[in-house]
Amino acid sequence: MTRPITDRVKQSLFDILAPVIEGALVYDLFAGTGSMGLESLSRGAAHVTFFESDPPALARLRRNIEALSVGARSTVVSGDLFHWFADARPGERVQVAFLDPPYRFLRERPDELRRLASKLAADHLATDAVVVFRHDARDELALPPLVRRDHREYGGMVLEFLSAVERPSATE
Repeated sequence: MTRPITDRVKQSLFDILAPVIEGALVYDLFAGTGSMGLESLSRGAAHVTFFESDPPALARLRRNIEALSVGARSTVVSGDLFHWFADARPGERVQVAFLDPPYRFLRERPDELRRLASKLAADHLATDAVVVFRHDARDELALPPLVRRDHREYGGMVLEFLSAVERPSATE
């Protein structure tokens, strides 16, 4: 089941991300039909990697990528993203990651989300990356080592803007 984001919220979100989206590498985690990643591409992101496991959403995502002719700037990873990240070696460092799990995951799979956040921060985020964590306003979940830098509530939905905790250098 997809949870579409309203045009007003999407406009506000991308106004906030405007300084970092141009030329960015982006992860769209729990992509659904690809709304956030596709919007990123339309605003100048260099490449988006979409992660989706639901077959109907995956089929729609692929059709949307084809319809918008952005296949050369897109990668689709199908299957369980928790397994993908658990097995993934450190790779590309993205500037923006959309973390938009099904709302029930915060209640049913919080430990998996925390492990995902940890792996993402350790191996896949650029130093100045922004993680946009979308969830139900009734839910709260800390995702260390990511820390909240900003928080916006829109009706029953929250957008948290997270970043990786800065680690001291070896010389400090």
